Amino acid sequence: MKTKNIKYSLGLGLAALAFAACTKNFEEINTNPNSPTDAPMTNVLAFGIQDYAAGFFDVWGDMNEPSTYAGHLAKIQYIDEAQYVFRPNTVENLWTQASRELKNLEIVVGRAAEEGATNMQAAALTVQSMIWQTTTDRWRDVPFFDALKADEGVITPEYSTQEEIYPELLNRLKTAAELFNEEGIDDLGTGDLIYGGDTENWKRFANSLRLRVAIRISDVNPELAKQHIEEILGDQGTYPIIEENSQNALLWWPGDLPYFEPWASDQFDPSNARDDHAVSNILVNQLKSLDDPRLAVYAKKATADGEYRGAAIGPNDLVPAELTMYSRIGAKFRDDRAGFTPFMRASEVKFIIAEAAAKGFTTGTSAQVAYEEGVELSLAENGITDADAYLSGPAAWSGDISDIYLQKWIALFKNGNEAWAETRRTDVPALSPATGTPYSGHNRPPFRYPYPNTETNLNGQNSAAFVAEVEDSFWGKQMWWDIRTGVN
Repeated sequence: MKTKNIKYSLGLGLAALAFAACTKNFEEINTNPNSPTDAPMTNVLAFGIQDYAAGFFDVWGDMNEPSTYAGHLAKIQYIDEAQYVFRPNTVENLWTQASRELKNLEIVVGRAAEEGATNMQAAALTVQSMIWQTTTDRWRDVPFFDALKADEGVITPEYSTQEEIYPELLNRLKTAAELFNEEGIDDLGTGDLIYGGDTENWKRFANSLRLRVAIRISDVNPELAKQHIEEILGDQGTYPIIEENSQNALLWWPGDLPYFEPWASDQFDPSNARDDHAVSNILVNQLKSLDDPRLAVYAKKATADGEYRGAAIGPNDLVPAELTMYSRIGAKFRDDRAGFTPFMRASEVKFIIAEAAAKGFTTGTSAQVAYEEGVELSLAENGITDADAYLSGPAAWSGDISDIYLQKWIALFKNGNEAWAETRRTDVPALSPATGTPYSGHNRPPFRYPYPNTETNLNGQNSAAFVAEVEDSFWGKQMWWDIRTGVN
């Protein structure tokens, strides 16, 4: 597959305009090797979706770090990343990937607007907003309003704070939903790797992402959060949301090299076959305490003795001979080369609604009802159809908002980006830092991700004040929406 790269950036990234993919065969869409800015918009949409999933949901962008920071996974070999000993090139690569995805989608948004392709404009804006949220949740303050203008001569963009970025994301996702409401006649084409051209589901996705953004800031700007949440939930005709698992926003991978699902690729790609991850003891023990039937789906039994046993995160004393004592990741999530990358699920949406109701927002339902619906949807997604016994046991609604936070954390398995954000926001479960980390004096896992060295080297005038707020690479200034006290 031919590609041609153009320099663009958050700072100085790459925009690879000429990548394409499709749900059945990623290589069916050909690229234009001579004029990448004339590549079909559907190709560029496909690239934005695939590149984001390949970068931020793979072993480097998720399994090694966010999913261990969130307490879902543990590394049992080559454990450096779980101890927060990061690789600078990984940080650089993720920054570059975000840059090119965002710029490519910016081009699609602009061209679609010029051509009156409202569906394409809305879809690209939706995906771009999702990537922006992941980016700011990883680094906090980043170049934003000035970020994607390298082709206009802005190669050292100014930084925007997360406090400025979040309200704008809410506005953009509302714009995307309203563009879908115009019922444009343009076809998203084979580059729609999520919904195969179903614009009604895209509309649900845009509105559900707006709920995600809003609930994230509900403790620091409750008025703005309430405004957006009540607007959506108060007018489901105009602002439908993801309500069923059939509407989940998932990328299903073809399953042929080089397009293995990223978690499976880490295990099965013959050039990089690894066995470095187990399910964490935090998650396994939590599921056991709830008598949670998802345990058998999330984890495999340890081959040594047939028990479910999670591994600790970050210890230096793991003995290779004892690796058979730990539960590996369940087959549904790790063994299917044609598996899925989860961008957003119905269960998450229900837990958002439950939290909003618990905080007194008008949602049209009660916190308990939405909580139980979220649990049922997560169980059903994992092949468990009878939720009554589970919801009558230790997982029964107690009236405490922490019930919602805990079940949401469990349901987010395989989306380390969101699980890490939620543990930083809610402190549920309250996690200790990795035991083997060389960074002492901290009582929680990382607050943030290190800035790449290129931001200091190439955009130092704008980045210096923000880099100075970082402590020990991973701590320092908390996310805007992280109002926890006594954490460091």
